[in-house]
Amino acid sequence: METQPNNPLHGIRLDHILQHLVEFYGWKELGERITIRCFTHNPSINSSLKFLRQTPWARERVEGLYLKSLRDAKKE
Repeated sequence: METQPNNPLHGIRLDHILQHLVEFYGWKELGERITIRCFTHNPSINSSLKFLRQTPWARERVEGLYLKSLRDAKKE
C-alpha cells in the first residue's frame, strides 16, 4: 500500500469516521451540523454508511467535520 503523508484520512475507514463523529457530537448535533436525512430521521450507522458511500458531496462534508473534530480535540 502506498503511503500518503499529506493525506490525514489515508487508512481511516468511513465507519470509523462516522462512529467517531457520533461519539464526539451525538446524532442530534451531527444532524444540525450536516443536514442530511440519514442523520436527522431515525439515524443509524448502517443507513448512514450506505448513503455516504453513494453520495460524494455528503462524504466530503463528513470527512471535513471529522478533521475539524480532531483539531478541536487537540486544542482542549
